[in-house]
Amino acid sequence: MGKRRASGAEGRRNRGPVVAVCVTLAVCLLLTGGVVLLVNRVSDAFNEWSPPGASDVEPPVGTIQTPPPGELTGPPELSEVSPVDEGPEADRTGADERSTPAAPHPSAAWLDRVAESTGIPRRALEAYASAQLVLAREQPGCRLSWPTLAGIGYVETHHGTYAGGEIGSDGVTTVDIIGIPLDGTNQTRAIPDTDGGRYDGDAQWDRAIGPMQFIPHTWAQWGDSLSGDDPDPHDIDDAALAAGRYLCAEDRDLTVAADWESAILTYNRSSTYVADVLAYAHAYADAA
Repeated sequence: MGKRRASGAEGRRNRGPVVAVCVTLAVCLLLTGGVVLLVNRVSDAFNEWSPPGASDVEPPVGTIQTPPPGELTGPPELSEVSPVDEGPEADRTGADERSTPAAPHPSAAWLDRVAESTGIPRRALEAYASAQLVLAREQPGCRLSWPTLAGIGYVETHHGTYAGGEIGSDGVTTVDIIGIPLDGTNQTRAIPDTDGGRYDGDAQWDRAIGPMQFIPHTWAQWGDSLSGDDPDPHDIDDAALAAGRYLCAEDRDLTVAADWESAILTYNRSSTYVADVLAYAHAYADAA
């Protein structure tokens, strides 16, 4: 509860939307692919990513050495998460005494250890791991693993740190990450506005939004919040959970290579994007 929620362009914290544009930096930055964006699909909105070891400039938060692409033949194995031990009192609490749905969370010790070993910001890792625990209970056949969400989160927005922002303690990015207009230019498919500018501040065209880069139309379908508040695409908890459910759709088993690849392609129909996410997912799983 108590998290800031999206309620229109007016009334939002005056952080000013940041448009994720392609710029030339000192580091060799690669686009995550020429992407065809569909109305009912999630988009990376041409976010940039920095390949590990590209230069001696300090890399963005969350950068980790990835394995050679030729060594990767499938998704990482399901990574275990140590949940918080709520104890016997939690089991005796009646449903009518709970203000929000009960949801498992990773333990502080696990978060400290894995955040240090992987370089993933602790608050982002908490959201990815919580989504795995929730989906393990809701859709056990999907077998979603947090490194997959972490791979997407890094490639999309450097775990919410794109353009100098970060994820606050409440899970909300300190800078709104908003993509370029999906107006048919820059290798995008034209997607006229679907949210009246509520989330992206653009009443003419849709734009990808938040740390996991949903387009408003897709967020309207998949956005959810276990806190009971209005789902906020700028909240990493809500965004990671929505992304997990989106990946698990169509009864996918994400430990099966074909299902995993199909899921990532629905997020972004680019073979380069799939390879990038796969490399980071394996790197995070190995480091953990």
